[in-house]
Amino acid sequence: MDEPITDGRRLKGLRRRNALIEATLRVIERDGVAGVSHPVVSQEAGFPTSATTYYFSSLDDLLTAALTSVMEEDSQRMRRLSSGGDRRRDLAVLLAEVVREPGRLLAEYELFLLAARRPHLREATDGWLAAVRAFAHCYTDDPVRARVVAGAIDGLLLHSLLTEQKPSADEFEEFLKDLLPDPR
Repeated sequence: MDEPITDGRRLKGLRRRNALIEATLRVIERDGVAGVSHPVVSQEAGFPTSATTYYFSSLDDLLTAALTSVMEEDSQRMRRLSSGGDRRRDLAVLLAEVVREPGRLLAEYELFLLAARRPHLREATDGWLAAVRAFAHCYTDDPVRARVVAGAIDGLLLHSLLTEQKPSADEFEEFLKDLLPDPR
Protein backbone atom coordinates (compact mmCIF):
# COMPACT_ATOMS: atom_id res chain seq x y z
CA MET A 1 0.00 0.00 0.00
CA ASP A 2 1.25 3.49 -0.83
CA GLU A 3 2.40 5.65 2.05
CA PRO A 4 0.38 8.84 2.47
CA ILE A 5 2.21 11.95 1.29
CA THR A 6 2.80 14.25 4.24
CA ASP A 7 5.26 16.71 2.68
CA GLY A 8 3.18 19.78 1.77
CA ARG A 9 5.25 20.63 -1.31
CA ARG A 10 5.02 17.10 -2.68
CA LEU A 11 1.29 17.04 -2.01
CA LYS A 12 0.85 20.39 -3.79
CA GLY A 13 2.89 19.06 -6.73
CA LEU A 14 0.80 15.89 -6.92
CA ARG A 15 -2.39 17.95 -6.85
CA ARG A 16 -1.12 20.20 -9.64
CA ARG A 17 -0.08 17.21 -11.73
CA ASN A 18 -3.51 15.60 -11.24
CA ALA A 19 -5.23 18.89 -12.11
CA LEU A 20 -3.25 19.00 -15.35
CA ILE A 21 -4.28 15.43 -16.17
CA GLU A 22 -7.94 16.29 -15.53
CA ALA A 23 -7.57 19.41 -17.69
CA THR A 24 -6.08 17.25 -20.44
CA LEU A 25 -9.11 14.98 -20.31
CA ARG A 26 -11.45 17.96 -20.57
CA VAL A 27 -9.53 19.27 -23.58
CA ILE A 28 -9.70 15.84 -25.26
CA GLU A 29 -13.41 15.65 -24.47
CA ARG A 30 -13.98 19.04 -26.09
CA ASP A 31 -11.37 19.16 -28.89
CA GLY A 32 -9.98 15.64 -29.31
CA VAL A 33 -6.39 14.52 -28.85
CA ALA A 34 -5.35 16.91 -31.63
CA GLY A 35 -6.45 19.83 -29.44
CA VAL A 36 -3.97 19.02 -26.68
CA SER A 37 -1.05 21.41 -26.33
CA HIS A 38 0.89 22.72 -23.35
CA PRO A 39 -0.70 26.20 -23.52
CA VAL A 40 -4.25 24.87 -23.98
CA VAL A 41 -3.99 22.39 -21.10
CA SER A 42 -2.36 24.99 -18.83
CA GLN A 43 -5.11 27.49 -19.58
CA GLU A 44 -7.78 24.82 -18.99
CA ALA A 45 -6.23 24.04 -15.60
CA GLY A 46 -5.80 27.72 -14.72
CA PHE A 47 -1.99 27.44 -14.50
CA PRO A 48 0.85 29.13 -16.38
CA THR A 49 2.19 27.20 -19.38
CA SER A 50 5.35 26.49 -17.45
CA ALA A 51 3.34 24.17 -15.18
CA THR A 52 2.64 21.64 -17.93
CA THR A 53 6.21 21.72 -19.17
CA TYR A 54 7.46 21.33 -15.58
CA TYR A 55 5.40 18.20 -14.91
CA PHE A 56 5.36 16.78 -18.45
CA SER A 57 8.40 17.21 -20.68
CA SER A 58 6.43 16.42 -23.82
CA LEU A 59 2.86 16.12 -25.04
CA ASP A 60 3.46 12.39 -25.28
CA ASP A 61 4.26 12.31 -21.55
CA LEU A 62 1.07 14.25 -20.83
CA LEU A 63 -1.09 11.96 -22.98
CA THR A 64 0.55 8.89 -21.43
CA ALA A 65 -0.22 10.20 -17.95
CA ALA A 66 -3.83 10.92 -18.90
CA LEU A 67 -4.32 7.47 -20.42
CA THR A 68 -2.62 5.74 -17.50
CA SER A 69 -4.75 7.66 -15.02
CA VAL A 70 -8.10 6.77 -16.60
CA MET A 71 -7.15 3.16 -17.33
CA GLU A 72 -5.96 2.62 -13.75
CA GLU A 73 -9.15 4.18 -12.39
CA ASP A 74 -11.34 2.05 -14.66
CA SER A 75 -9.35 -1.10 -13.91
CA GLN A 76 -9.64 -0.58 -10.15
CA ARG A 77 -13.39 -0.04 -10.47
CA MET A 78 -13.72 -3.25 -12.50
CA ARG A 79 -11.66 -5.20 -9.97
CA ARG A 80 -13.92 -3.97 -7.16
CA LEU A 81 -16.96 -5.18 -9.11
CA SER A 82 -15.35 -8.60 -9.44
CA SER A 83 -15.13 -9.05 -5.69
CA GLY A 84 -18.74 -9.71 -4.82
CA GLY A 85 -22.34 -8.64 -4.78
CA ASP A 86 -24.59 -8.86 -7.81
CA ARG A 87 -21.67 -8.46 -10.20
CA ARG A 88 -23.56 -8.25 -13.50
CA ARG A 89 -26.13 -5.84 -12.09
CA ASP A 90 -23.46 -3.68 -10.48
CA LEU A 91 -21.52 -3.53 -13.76
CA ALA A 92 -24.73 -2.77 -15.69
CA VAL A 93 -25.49 0.15 -13.38
CA LEU A 94 -21.95 1.46 -13.75
CA LEU A 95 -22.06 1.20 -17.56
CA ALA A 96 -25.40 3.01 -17.67
CA GLU A 97 -23.95 5.81 -15.53
CA VAL A 98 -20.88 6.09 -17.76
CA VAL A 99 -22.89 6.45 -20.99
CA ARG A 100 -25.27 9.08 -19.56
CA GLU A 101 -22.42 11.62 -19.52
CA PRO A 102 -20.46 10.52 -22.60
CA GLY A 103 -17.81 13.27 -22.69
CA ARG A 104 -15.36 11.52 -20.39
CA LEU A 105 -16.00 8.21 -22.16
CA LEU A 106 -15.23 9.85 -25.49
CA ALA A 107 -11.96 11.23 -24.12
CA GLU A 108 -11.02 7.80 -22.75
CA TYR A 109 -11.65 6.07 -26.06
CA GLU A 110 -9.69 8.72 -27.96
CA LEU A 111 -6.75 7.88 -25.70
CA PHE A 112 -7.50 4.15 -25.92
CA LEU A 113 -7.34 4.33 -29.73
CA LEU A 114 -4.17 6.39 -29.54
CA ALA A 115 -2.59 3.35 -27.88
CA ALA A 116 -3.32 1.39 -31.07
CA ARG A 117 -0.90 3.74 -32.87
CA ARG A 118 1.60 4.04 -30.03
CA PRO A 119 2.60 0.66 -28.61
CA HIS A 120 4.31 2.17 -25.55
CA LEU A 121 0.85 3.26 -24.34
CA ARG A 122 -0.55 -0.26 -24.37
CA GLU A 123 0.64 -1.13 -20.88
CA ALA A 124 -2.14 1.08 -19.51
CA THR A 125 -4.80 -0.39 -21.80
CA ASP A 126 -3.62 -3.92 -21.00
CA GLY A 127 -4.57 -3.32 -17.36
CA TRP A 128 -8.14 -2.43 -18.33
CA LEU A 129 -8.48 -5.46 -20.61
CA ALA A 130 -7.08 -7.75 -17.91
CA ALA A 131 -9.54 -6.35 -15.35
CA VAL A 132 -12.50 -6.96 -17.69
CA ARG A 133 -11.33 -10.50 -18.40
CA ALA A 134 -10.94 -11.09 -14.64
CA PHE A 135 -14.54 -9.94 -14.20
CA ALA A 136 -15.62 -12.39 -16.90
CA HIS A 137 -13.72 -15.18 -15.15
CA CYS A 138 -16.14 -14.79 -12.23
CA TYR A 139 -18.62 -16.52 -14.58
CA THR A 140 -16.51 -18.60 -16.93
CA ASP A 141 -13.20 -20.39 -17.15
CA ASP A 142 -13.22 -20.07 -20.93
CA PRO A 143 -10.48 -17.59 -21.99
CA VAL A 144 -12.15 -17.08 -25.37
CA ARG A 145 -15.44 -16.07 -23.76
CA ALA A 146 -13.55 -13.73 -21.42
CA ARG A 147 -11.98 -11.99 -24.45
CA VAL A 148 -15.37 -11.81 -26.15
CA VAL A 149 -16.82 -10.16 -23.03
CA ALA A 150 -14.02 -7.57 -23.00
CA GLY A 151 -14.60 -6.82 -26.67
CA ALA A 152 -18.36 -6.69 -26.25
CA ILE A 153 -18.19 -4.24 -23.34
CA ASP A 154 -15.87 -1.94 -25.27
CA GLY A 155 -18.09 -2.31 -28.34
CA LEU A 156 -21.25 -1.48 -26.40
CA LEU A 157 -19.61 1.58 -24.89
CA LEU A 158 -18.34 2.76 -28.27
CA HIS A 159 -21.77 2.22 -29.84
CA SER A 160 -23.33 4.27 -27.07
CA LEU A 161 -21.20 7.21 -28.20
CA LEU A 162 -22.88 7.03 -31.61
CA THR A 163 -26.50 7.08 -30.47
CA GLU A 164 -28.76 9.50 -28.68
CA GLN A 165 -30.67 6.65 -27.00
CA LYS A 166 -28.31 5.27 -24.37
CA PRO A 167 -28.75 1.73 -23.03
CA SER A 168 -30.29 1.53 -19.58
CA ALA A 169 -28.90 -0.47 -16.68
CA ASP A 170 -31.56 -3.11 -17.40
CA GLU A 171 -30.45 -3.36 -21.03
CA PHE A 172 -26.80 -3.61 -20.06
CA GLU A 173 -27.71 -6.31 -17.55
CA GLU A 174 -29.48 -8.31 -20.27
CA PHE A 175 -26.40 -8.02 -22.49
CA LEU A 176 -24.20 -9.22 -19.63
CA LYS A 177 -26.51 -12.13 -18.78
CA ASP A 178 -26.37 -13.21 -22.42
CA LEU A 179 -22.59 -12.95 -22.51
CA LEU A 180 -22.05 -14.40 -19.02
CA PRO A 181 -24.85 -16.81 -18.13
CA ASP A 182 -25.08 -18.25 -14.64
CA PRO A 183 -23.00 -21.42 -14.26
CA ARG A 184 -25.14 -24.52 -14.45
